[in-house]
Amino acid sequence: MNSNTMFKISYGLYVLFTNCGKKMNGCIINTVNQVTSQPNRITIAVSNANYSCETIKKTGFFNVSILSEKAKFDIFKRFGFATGKDIDKLKDFLCDTANNGLPILKSDVSNGWLSCKVIEAKDLGTHTLFLADVLDAEIISEDEAMTYAYYHANVKPKPKADETSKDVKKKGFRCVICGFVYEGETLPPDYICPLCKHGVDAFVPL
Repeated sequence: MNSNTMFKISYGLYVLFTNCGKKMNGCIINTVNQVTSQPNRITIAVSNANYSCETIKKTGFFNVSILSEKAKFDIFKRFGFATGKDIDKLKDFLCDTANNGLPILKSDVSNGWLSCKVIEAKDLGTHTLFLADVLDAEIISEDEAMTYAYYHANVKPKPKADETSKDVKKKGFRCVICGFVYEGETLPPDYICPLCKHGVDAFVPL
């Protein structure tokens, strides 16, 4: 089996917002899927290493802001490169608030949002899959939604010429969220990026 086939699956990019008690938190995810329309339900998969996973299990609520093609790299650095355990990701950051009290992004970086309540959670080993009812939702712009392909081609900074030449000589995988490079012939199926805590679905071959 060619495991690289999994990299051909298309993904969107989102900011997942949760309530940590003393503060709000957000992280980048790429696994949001509508599973039923009546009732309106979605699933999200969150790495068990992420602080957001822990807080969703405690509170049972979360918001998802859908990133648009207007989102800049700063959004990914803020919500994808560090853990909410160590920093307040929303400090000095302007955002709106949904009716459930959790943050949502503004229309300059997002085209819509969902407010959700967890009805079931299943531990998948490296990640937890949350099944949730959509309690509220809104379209806030008509901008195209951000995809992994668009992010990689247009948002993520391109490596310098000397870095590119080094990557050609190396065999490995690059995290499309934060740019971390894993060197090796194959990527372990349970590998977690040490920088942004995303799993193997965030990596592409060099």
